[in-house]
Amino acid sequence: MDDDLISSLTRQIREDIVQNYLTERRLIRLQIEDIENQAEGTRIQAHRTGKRLNRLVHVMIHQEMVKKLHALLKVPEPSFWNDCSHEKFSRGVRFIRVRALTNKGKFRKLVSEAYQRLYRRMEKYREAYDELEGQCRAVNSNIKQFQQNFDLLGMLSFLKSLDTGSLEKKHFLGENFTAEELASVDQTLYIGPIRFETLQVPAPLTLPKPEAVEFSLTELANEVYRKYQKYVQRLLE
Repeated sequence: MDDDLISSLTRQIREDIVQNYLTERRLIRLQIEDIENQAEGTRIQAHRTGKRLNRLVHVMIHQEMVKKLHALLKVPEPSFWNDCSHEKFSRGVRFIRVRALTNKGKFRKLVSEAYQRLYRRMEKYREAYDELEGQCRAVNSNIKQFQQNFDLLGMLSFLKSLDTGSLEKKHFLGENFTAEELASVDQTLYIGPIRFETLQVPAPLTLPKPEAVEFSLTELANEVYRKYQKYVQRLLE
C-alpha cells in the first residue's frame, strides 16, 4: 500500500513538472512569435529603405554612374541593397522637388537631398535592426535558462513510459497526445534557440554621413549632368 502511494505521488509530481514545463514552453513560444512578427515588420522597413536607395540610383541615369555611386557608398555586390538598386523605380516613392536658378543647380540639390533622405531612413532602419537583434538575444537567453531549469530527458523518459491510452486521456501540450505524436514526442517538446540569420533581415548599410560625401556627390552629380544632360532635363520636368 505504501509503495502504491509513493508510486502515485511520484507519478503526480512528474506530471506536475511536465505541466510546468509546458506552461513555460508556451510562454517561450509566444516570445518567439513576437520576434517573428517583429522580423516581418523589420523586413518591410528594409524594403522601404531600399526604395530610397533605388530613387537615388534612378537619378544617376546610366549604369556607369550607378557603379560610381555604389563604389562611393560601398554597396556590396551581391546584397539585398544591390538588388534594390536594380529594381524598377517605384512611383510609390515620392519624387523630390527642389528649387534652383539653373537645371544643373537643381540636379545637384536633387542628388544631395535624395542621399540625405536615404541616410536618415537607413539610420532609422539600423535602429529597428539593432532592436530586433537585441530582442533575439534576450529570447535566446530565456530559452537557454528555460532548458537549464528542466530535465528534458527525464520528462521524455516519463512520457514514453506511459501507455498510449494514458497519454490520450491527459492534456499535455494543450491537447491530447496521439500514438503518432508519442513517436516524435522529443521533437514536439524540444525548443531550440532562434538563429538570427533565418529571420532573413538584411543588415543595414553603413553609409557615410552626408557632410562627409557632400563634395564627392556634387562631383558625381556634375558628371552625370555633363554626360547625360538631355536625360537629366527630362527627369527634372
